[in-house]
Amino acid sequence: MLCSITSKIRYFRLHHSILLSHLHTLLFYHTSPGKSSPFAPKPTSQSVQKPPQSDLFTSSAATRFNCSYFEPDTVLETLNCYANDWKVALEFFNWVETHCEFQHTTQTFNRIVDILGKFFEFDTAWNLIERMTKHPSSVPDHTTFRVLFKRYVSAHLVKEAIDAFCKLDEYNLRDETSFSNLIDALCEYKHVIEAEELCFKKNRDYKYDNKLSGLNVETTKIYNMILRGWFKMKWWRKCREFWEEMDKRGVRKDLYSYSIYMDIQCKCGKPWKAVSLYKQMRKKGIELDVVAYNTVIRAIGVSEGVDMAVRLYKEMIELSCQPNVVTFNTILKLLCENGRYREAHKVLNLMTKKGCQPDIVTYHCFFTCLEKPREILKLFDRMIESGVRPRMDTYVMLMRKFGRWGFLRPVFLVWKKMEEHGLSPDEFAYNALIDVLLQKGLVDMARKYDEEMLLKGLSAKPRAELQTTMDTEGSN
Repeated sequence: MLCSITSKIRYFRLHHSILLSHLHTLLFYHTSPGKSSPFAPKPTSQSVQKPPQSDLFTSSAATRFNCSYFEPDTVLETLNCYANDWKVALEFFNWVETHCEFQHTTQTFNRIVDILGKFFEFDTAWNLIERMTKHPSSVPDHTTFRVLFKRYVSAHLVKEAIDAFCKLDEYNLRDETSFSNLIDALCEYKHVIEAEELCFKKNRDYKYDNKLSGLNVETTKIYNMILRGWFKMKWWRKCREFWEEMDKRGVRKDLYSYSIYMDIQCKCGKPWKAVSLYKQMRKKGIELDVVAYNTVIRAIGVSEGVDMAVRLYKEMIELSCQPNVVTFNTILKLLCENGRYREAHKVLNLMTKKGCQPDIVTYHCFFTCLEKPREILKLFDRMIESGVRPRMDTYVMLMRKFGRWGFLRPVFLVWKKMEEHGLSPDEFAYNALIDVLLQKGLVDMARKYDEEMLLKGLSAKPRAELQTTMDTEGSN
C-alpha cells in the first residue's frame, strides 16, 4: 500500500505541480481507518450487491484532517480521479464542502454534473444545478448545460435534452450560444436528423417554436455543425447533398466548412478530392489555418505519399503558418503506417526541439503500429517519464493489443501502471482484461473482475464462459 502511494506521489509531483495538495487528499483516503484504496480495486469473490454507504469522509480521522489548502484545481483533479465511480465522486464533492468549508465554484459543479450524467444520475445533477443558483460563486453557465446536453444526448435522451434547453429561461441562458451547444451535442452523438428538425422546422414539434423564436438558427456555424454531424454518421451521400444544399441556400462557406468537407473526403476514401478543395480555397483567397493544413497534409499523404505531405509541411512553414502538435502527429502517423519508424523517431525528437511537446496521440501513433511488446513497453515508459499522462483508452488499447498476441504478463503490467497512476478502470478496461483472462482459461479470476465491475455499476459484456460457470455453481 505505502509503495503504491509513494509511486503516486512521485508520478504526480513529477508531472502535475497543481496536484501537490491533491496528494495529501489521496494519502488521507488511503490511510482512513479500515479503507482500501479506491484507486487500486482488487477482485472480490463476494456476490454482486449494492455497495454500502462509505464512511470514508465522515470518520473521526476527518475531523483531525487539515483542509485549509484545498483549491478548485485540487478538487477538480480529485473528481477526475473518481470519474468512473460517481458515488465516491459525489461523496467527496459533498465532504469537501461540509467538512472542509470549501466553496464550490461553477467549474467544480460542472465536473460533478458531468460525472453524474455519465451514469444517468440526472435527477441528482439537476438538484446540484439548483444548488448552484444559491451561491454567486457557482452560478450555472453555458458550460453547465453544454455538459448536460451532451450527457442526455449520449444516452439518446433527445427529448430530455431539448426540454432542458427550453428551461434555460430560468437561468437567463436561453440564447444562441446554448442553442449552438444543443445542436453540437445532437450532431456529436449522431442525432443529426433531430438537429435538422430543430433548425429547419422539418417535422418540428410546434411546442418548441416559441422557445426558438428570436434566435438566428440558420448560421454558417449551425450548418457546419450539421455537416460535421453527417460526417460523424458516415453518411457520405448525405454529406455531399448537404454540402450542395448549402450553396443552394446561399450559405457562406468559411474556412471551417471547407476543413470539415476536406476531412469528409479523406474519411470516405477520396483524399484527392480533399486536395482539390484545398486548391479551390487557395484560388478563392481563403487563408488556411493550421487545422486546414493538417487535414490537407493527411489527405495528400494518403493520396500521394508521405514525402508529398512533408513538402506541404514545408510550404506551410514558408507561409508563416506554424505547425502544432497535430501537424507532427499527422506526419508521424503517415510514417508509422508506412513502417518508417526510424524517420518517425526523428520527427518525435524534432518536435521537442521545435518547442512542440508530444502528447498522448503522438505516442498512440507508435503504439498502434509497433508489433514488439518490449518495444512498446519501452516507449510507454519513455512517454510517462517525459510527462505525458496515459489516458484510459491508452491502457485499453495496449491491453487489447497484448491480448490479441497472447501475452498475459504485459497486460498485467499495464493494468498495474493504471492503478499506480491513480485511474479507476472503466468498463472498457475491465472488459479488455476479462477477455484476456478468458482467452488464457483463467475463468475464476475473470469472474472476480466481472463481479467487481458490476459492483461499481459498470456494464459487463455477456460472456458464455462466465454464465456457464455461474449456472453450474447455482445447480450445485
